[in-house]
Amino acid sequence: MSVPTERGQQISAERQDAARTYFTGLQARIVAALELAGNAPFRRDAWERQADGQGISGGGGVSCLIEDAELFERAGVLFSHVEGHALPPSASQRRPELAGRSWQAMGVSMVLHPRNPYIPTTHMNVRLFVARAPEGSQASDVFWFGGGLDLTPYYAFDEDAQHFHQVCRDALQPHGTQWYPDWKRWCDEYFFLKHRNETRGIGGVFFDDLNAPGFEDSFALTRATGDAFLDAYLPIVERRRNHAYGQRERDFQAYRRGRYVEFNLVFDRGTLFGLQSGGRTESILLSMPPAAHWRYDWQPDAGTPEARLADYLRPRDWV
Repeated sequence: MSVPTERGQQISAERQDAARTYFTGLQARIVAALELAGNAPFRRDAWERQADGQGISGGGGVSCLIEDAELFERAGVLFSHVEGHALPPSASQRRPELAGRSWQAMGVSMVLHPRNPYIPTTHMNVRLFVARAPEGSQASDVFWFGGGLDLTPYYAFDEDAQHFHQVCRDALQPHGTQWYPDWKRWCDEYFFLKHRNETRGIGGVFFDDLNAPGFEDSFALTRATGDAFLDAYLPIVERRRNHAYGQRERDFQAYRRGRYVEFNLVFDRGTLFGLQSGGRTESILLSMPPAAHWRYDWQPDAGTPEARLADYLRPRDWV
C-alpha cells in the first residue's frame, strides 16, 4: 500500500519531468524496435484532452499503433499524461483517504497482438501517479509507481516462458533479490480469471503502489521493468515468426483471445481507471485484439498442442 511522503513534502516538478522524459523515451525506443522487427511503420496519433467539467483538467499523449501488418495484426504503444480535479471511483474506493484530491497520471502502456499464433501476445506498462495535497494544508503529496510485463502464449514452449521470466528476474536482481519473486507472484494473482479458474498466460511481473523505497529507488525499479521489455520479448518473436500455421491455429488463437478480452473488460484496473476518469476511449480499447471468438463449452482434443496450453495457465516457477 502506498504511503505519503514526509509531512508537507511535495513531488517536485523536476522529478515529474524526469519521469515524463523517461516514459516518452521508452515509447520511442520500443516503437523504433518494433518497426524494425516488423518492417512496417507505426501511425503516430498525438492528442490533447481539454478540461471537461467531469474531473479532467487537461493533458494529452501520443498513441503509436499499427493494424493489419504482416507481423502485428494490432499493436499499440501509448504514452499519456493527464490531470484531474478529483480521483475517479476506481482510485478513491481503494484509497478513500485521498478522495477529493487533484491528481495526475503518466506512463506508457502497450499491447502487441501478433498475426502468427505461435508468437505470444504481450503487455507492458509503467506509470506514475501523484495525488496532490490539498492547497494550503500541511499534508503531503502521495505518489506511487506501478507496472509490469506479461506474456500470453497460444501455443506452449518452455524455452519461451523460461527466457521471458529469466530476463525479468535479471532486470530486477540488481535492485534486490526480493522483487522478482514478489512481483512474479503478484502477476500470477492479478492476471487470474476467477470465472475461468486459469491465468491469462504465463505471467511475468506486476507491481502497484510502489513508493516505500522512496521516489528515486521506486523510479529506478520502474525503469528496470520498462527497459527489460525488448530483451524479454523480441527474441521470442524471432524464434517463432517463421513457424508455419494454418486455419486451425488461427481459430485457436481467436478463441484464446476471447479470454484476453474477458480479463481486460472485467478485471483490468487500467481499463477501469481510464474509462472512469474520462480517458480517451480509442486509446484505452486499443489493447483489445482485432478479432476474437467464443465457443460454447469447447474443449481441445486430448494430446493436441491446444490441450497442452492448459498446463501453462496456472502459476508455475519458470526460473
